[in-house]
Amino acid sequence: MSQDQTASAALPDGLLTIDDVRDAAGRIAGAVVHTPTMYSKTLSTITGANIWLKFENQQFTAAYKERGALNALLQLPEEQRARGVIAASAGNHAQGLSYHGTRLGVPVTIVMPKTTPVVKVMQTEQVGGKVVLEGETFDEAYAYARSMEKQLGLTFIHPFDDPNVAAGQGTVALEMLADAPEIDTLAIPIGGGGLLSGMGTAARAIKPDIRLVGVQAQLYPSMYGHLRGEELPCGGDTLAEGIAVKEPGHFTSQVIAELVDEIVLVDENELESALSLLLQIEKTVVEGAGAAGLAAVAKHPEIFAGRNVGIVLTGGNIDTRLLANVLLRDLARSGRLARLRITLQDRPGALFKVMREFNEHQVNILEIYHQRIFTNLPAKGLVTDIECEARDRGQLDALVAALRGKGYQVSSVELN
Repeated sequence: MSQDQTASAALPDGLLTIDDVRDAAGRIAGAVVHTPTMYSKTLSTITGANIWLKFENQQFTAAYKERGALNALLQLPEEQRARGVIAASAGNHAQGLSYHGTRLGVPVTIVMPKTTPVVKVMQTEQVGGKVVLEGETFDEAYAYARSMEKQLGLTFIHPFDDPNVAAGQGTVALEMLADAPEIDTLAIPIGGGGLLSGMGTAARAIKPDIRLVGVQAQLYPSMYGHLRGEELPCGGDTLAEGIAVKEPGHFTSQVIAELVDEIVLVDENELESALSLLLQIEKTVVEGAGAAGLAAVAKHPEIFAGRNVGIVLTGGNIDTRLLANVLLRDLARSGRLARLRITLQDRPGALFKVMREFNEHQVNILEIYHQRIFTNLPAKGLVTDIECEARDRGQLDALVAALRGKGYQVSSVELN
């Protein structure tokens, strides 16, 4: 029996096989980008693992979701294509399905919550999707989409809990292991589980001893809790909204339970740091979910150190203002940006003396805020917040030490 057959036989009832993934690869070939898999020397040095990055943010809609959406569309009978398809999504599935549906002449309707940012609505409409806004939450939008499916005779294409969608996502692993066969570990983000189901099925068949590590945002540990038999709270504003799924898929859960070696969680600070690192080192923009794999490697060196790790940069659709905030917050955590709170006496020249210390230590001042009224200080006291930029934390620490040596009360306004 071949390795492929051995691996496929391990799956429950043959839910998904390497042949399904290979067939998907044949269907979608030429219609999606065979994105590069590249070794990162710098990230390897930083993490202690050998890091290969798969740049799925270079797809036309900037995310891997195109693969599964297209594979599902191509398997629809002509009658269903003519009537059209529907999905509930406020993210990359909406754009991937809309783009390829329009390209194939299949009408696509996407139901989004009314709270969806206008930019996501516009992006979906620009690639040909018809957007219907309904409900205040994703669950309400999903329920409405399923009702429209029945009323209008449309075909619902699930963003993850669908074997055809998962098989399409699995083509990512086929490309990675063909381009970098030395990879022995994959760190794969999990939302509903479609990507890990497909990639894990393909990777385990090609390399039965490969290590499969799922990664979830700590605020949304749905698959992590499900496989451990635990009811864990899911909710909150996460940078990784692409994997912020409260209920994992039924089909995907069964596949992942048989495949995954372990699932790890990453918090918001770790996601932000990984996203910033990818931009600084690799000069590539990813969304929060796209940074999850690197965040896991950085947080869990005991799992990944010394191994040949493949990381999928799953998407690059991030709001530019959010991206700016993440980068500035990362600079603050590294000590290159800071807000120092200094207590002064309200006398002529008091601020000038403080400025002189900044000048002597070559720390650049960005903003100054005075507070005289809303303080607990005596009437002749004031608080000054100074936002500043330093070369590194050492330069900033030297400034703070000098100010305290001159008798100033200095504190740093820290990020959470």
